[in-house]
Formats: sequence, C-alpha cells, structure tokens
Amino acid sequence: MRFRFSPAAAACAVMCAAAPLSAQDTPAGPIEEPAPICTDRPTKGTATCTVPKGMIQVESDAIFWSRSDTEGQRSDVLVYTNPTVKFGLTDSSDIQFNLAPQVEVRNRIAGQTVTQRGVGDLTVRFKQRLTNPGDRVQIALVSFVKVPTAERGIGNGEWEGGLVTSVQVPVGAATLTLVPQFALLSDSLEPEDRHVEFQGLVNLAYPLGSHTTIAAELWTAQNWDPSGTVRQYSADAAISHLLNNNLQIDIGGNFGLNQATPDLQVYAGISARF
Repeated sequence: MRFRFSPAAAACAVMCAAAPLSAQDTPAGPIEEPAPICTDRPTKGTATCTVPKGMIQVESDAIFWSRSDTEGQRSDVLVYTNPTVKFGLTDSSDIQFNLAPQVEVRNRIAGQTVTQRGVGDLTVRFKQRLTNPGDRVQIALVSFVKVPTAERGIGNGEWEGGLVTSVQVPVGAATLTLVPQFALLSDSLEPEDRHVEFQGLVNLAYPLGSHTTIAAELWTAQNWDPSGTVRQYSADAAISHLLNNNLQIDIGGNFGLNQATPDLQVYAGISARF
C-alpha cells in the first residue's frame, strides 16, 4: 500500500500530539527532588519515562561508528556527537530534538574510497506517558517527524514520520521493554510516495548495584519498499553508569545478524539533565 505524504500534515500531527495532557500532571504540593536521570539510550530502545517538567536533558553519542561489508563494497559511517535535546512539558510528557552536526560516510568500492561529510537529518519527537508513575506496567507513545536537513547520500532528502509505543514491565530485578514502531518512509523509486516500515525490539535491562545497568536486546526492521522488502536483524548489548543523579555515561555495540544489517555498530555516549 502506498501513501501520499504531506510535510505540513506531518508537522501538524506532531504539534497536535504535543498538547499537554493536564489530567496526568502532578497535583500541587511540596516539590520533590527528581529521581535519577532516565534516558532512552543506550541501545535502540525507547524508555517510557519523560523528562521532569521544566527541566532540560541532553542525550548524545560522543562517537558512533558503523561498518557494512556487502558484495565487495565497504561502507563506514562515523557520527561525531549526535545530541538529542529534550524539554519536559508536563510531568508526563516531553518534546525532543535530534540533529547530528557532523556525519561522515565512507564508501569503498574496487579500491576507491568516496567520502561525504555533512549535517544529519533533524528529528522532532513528542513523548507522552500514558500510565501513572506507580503502575506496575508503564506505557508511553512517541510521535516523530524527520525533517530532511541532510544532503542526499547522508539522508534521502524526504520528510518521514511515524509512531512508537514503549511498554516496560518489571521481571524480578530486571526490566523488560517492548518497543513496536511504525513509520511512513519514502519509496526508493518514487520518492513522493510512501510505504510502511515496522521496527520492533525486545530489551532486558538488569541493574548491577545502584549505579550500573547492563542491557541486551534483539531488534528487527521490516521495510516494505515497493522495490523490494528489506529485512534487518541485530543483537545489541550495552552498559550504562550513573555518575550522579543528573549525569550518565554509556557504551554499547550492535551486531548484525544478516547481510542487510550493518555488521557492527559501536558507540559511547553521555547524558546530562539540567
């Protein structure tokens, strides 16, 4: 199935979704110290938590490297910082802006290397937690729009967007996270048309003491482009460490399980809340 995509409609959808849901705001009362910083990174997952109202949070790769080898062609992607800036709108919602200021793509074919550098695409996301903080099962929805700020070769030059659902359940001391995502992407042969892509992951995070957490996940993407379906699978692992309630560092790796998936992705990052 194909869809016509309107940039104006996509932007309107995100802004409409961003309307605060006052029913979930915290009642007036004593101001409590915010809990330790809660992030979407590391790994590819999306947590159900949001940034406390009025606070700013920055989550960023310090460095990200991805390598793919396919039929004699090697591709390397280097991202030099990739900050996501979040602002808490209410006690159950935040808005997020992600833009990589410097992306480097190296393609090596038959001994020749072509390098392209430039800014990445801008992604705007709105997250709304649907459950109360004390609920055993936590659920959040995230709507997003990708603005084509990257030149072709780094990005595809098209507006795209979608919806993410995050569900988190405690499993003993660990936390199980399920994240299905649906997006409307540009067709490779007819860019003005859109098709559906599904992404999904299962993530299990386990605390090692009060400051360190390890996580493992299985991830897939099913891109139903009319020119041919692309199926990707990876096994991912990461570790994060709280330096204090407002500062976290992390490191991780993603390991491709089939030819269509990058063979290896390695990253290290930092998150801070203000």
